[in-house]
Amino acid sequence: YCPPVILDFGGRRQLIVWHPRAVSSVDPDNGHKLWSVPFQVQAGLTIATPRQHGTRLFVSAFYNGPLMLDVAPDGSGAKVLWRGDSNSEIKTDGLHCLMSTPLFNGTHIYGVCSYGQLRCLDATTGERLWETTDATGSDRWWNAFLIPQGDRVFLHNEQGDLIAARLTPQGYEEHSRGKLLEPTRPVRRRMTIWSHPAFADGSVFARNDKEIVRVDLRQ
Repeated sequence: YCPPVILDFGGRRQLIVWHPRAVSSVDPDNGHKLWSVPFQVQAGLTIATPRQHGTRLFVSAFYNGPLMLDVAPDGSGAKVLWRGDSNSEIKTDGLHCLMSTPLFNGTHIYGVCSYGQLRCLDATTGERLWETTDATGSDRWWNAFLIPQGDRVFLHNEQGDLIAARLTPQGYEEHSRGKLLEPTRPVRRRMTIWSHPAFADGSVFARNDKEIVRVDLRQ
């Protein structure tokens, strides 16, 4: 599911492809493989976009959990810095993302795990620092999208709420919450919205299966 993404490592443009067997890098000019790190992902669930900070590259899979890579200074290769120990979406240790792309600021990682847990990881070790379901729910595939905005984060959860919060190593601090839309898609005995919102001109645009709305965030 994950689309290829162009990233820069050591001044070298690379096409990063996360597929069910590996995280690979391709020269976008000629298609030659630059490097590849094996990472076998169950059920082909490579969905969330890889996140870069400096020479590090982070991915997270629903069943197989997190993987942190370090790309060589000249961009010619990559090695594993750490990865999760669990290959179970139920007994998780780090961060097992499904659809939501995590945030990676260099020191910490924030993301939504397999059963809706919003989690913070230490980016150096992969250690889980905290988790909460205050912004989400606690069922399988429960989802919320994280969009950074200054020193805060917008969270758009699958119940149609738009939440403004601060995410820090100390925890989750909610500032405000508003309902944008009603969920319309049935998933596991609950109704959901799984479409990512868009932001432009001081507004948020969101949709369910019946309507699309624009909400002015400046009011």
